Amino acid sequence: MSINIAIDGPAGAGKSTIAKALSRELGFIYVDTGAMYRAMGLFLQAKGASQDDEKTISELAEKCSIDIKYENGQQRVIEGGVDVTDKLRSEDAGKWASATSRFGAVRAKLTQLQKDLAARENVVMDGRDIGSAVLPGAQLKIYLTASEEARGKRRYDELVTKGETADLDQIIADIAARDHADMTREISPLVQAEDAILVDTSDMSIEQVVEHCLGLCREKGIA
Repeated sequence: MSINIAIDGPAGAGKSTIAKALSRELGFIYVDTGAMYRAMGLFLQAKGASQDDEKTISELAEKCSIDIKYENGQQRVIEGGVDVTDKLRSEDAGKWASATSRFGAVRAKLTQLQKDLAARENVVMDGRDIGSAVLPGAQLKIYLTASEEARGKRRYDELVTKGETADLDQIIADIAARDHADMTREISPLVQAEDAILVDTSDMSIEQVVEHCLGLCREKGIA
């Protein structure tokens, strides 16, 4: 039987960073579900879909081919046979993922791939509804969060480090809007599962969060 760790939380909470670190420490496969939704979002954008046109989005989602491969222990996201991993951290990708992930056809398409992978591998999977919908039987569920200001500053620093122009106030506003969209969508909204452990990272370093989460693993007999 495979061991599954589910990490949920809002945008910018550090889910991917912590999930990657945990997977390395535990020797598990890391599954970034957000990257899959971003790939789907960019695919729909490229096809000229409107973010509010559920019929067209549902039809296009069925035609979208998204796969995950691992190279040197790193997840690579393949869409239509093309590696799109390096495009997935753009602001457009995030906005399209949030706007289109509320549609049932999009979620059904990607959720099944995630379930299949977790059934055959030990995984650390992060996203918005992993503990509540995708892996409700996960042995450990963590709800990772931080204040809007802390999350906005992290994203701002990330963009500036890459040499990109960034507006901190706009980033915080975008995060707040994305939180609202994720928490109020009709299908699989962002929610803390009843048996998930809340971890607020606002005033914690990456190293502190990783060690705390490893402690939670040890408590569950995983590490």
